[in-house]
Amino acid sequence: MAYGTLTKQALSVDEQQKAQEELNQLLATQSETVAPTQDPLTNRDRQIIATIINSTPDQIKTIWIEGGITVWVQLTNNGRLPFERDWFATRVAEVKATIAEPETPRQRNERLSDELEEACRKYGLWHDEVDWLSFSTKVFQEGRLVGFVGCNAEGWYSRPRLYGRNQVVDTADSAIAYLGVRPVVAA
Repeated sequence: MAYGTLTKQALSVDEQQKAQEELNQLLATQSETVAPTQDPLTNRDRQIIATIINSTPDQIKTIWIEGGITVWVQLTNNGRLPFERDWFATRVAEVKATIAEPETPRQRNERLSDELEEACRKYGLWHDEVDWLSFSTKVFQEGRLVGFVGCNAEGWYSRPRLYGRNQVVDTADSAIAYLGVRPVVAA
């Protein structure tokens, strides 16, 4: 019966280092594939932290708490800043109070709908229910279709006919005025 003999080959330091780097890269690739890391910080989180440390949001990489006592802020340039947890939490609350929450699409639609409602009252008009997907509405005066008023990414717009070009303006009031409707004079 034939037997194989194993021999140990000596690797140079450079070869060992290269092999270790390849192994580390392989392990990193496999672990990222199995459990991809997700960034726990939102843009707003980064803005808050950057305000606290007098930096810019793009310089904030991540944060973590060590031992329940120290908050560490990791910067993109590999720098780290330690903060006492309670002090950091207090500063986060203070900064959050000064930074306005971004307006959600629903909040924007509600605000614009209120603006349209006010402009319609001013001109003595009524409008049908707003289609929230396109935020446009038909506007009537004395049962007659006056035109269309809406709001999109460009701003307020109005169109006097079913087919035609939208006239983009700054306010709902201007959009209705573009349709040629005069304000109702209070008696």
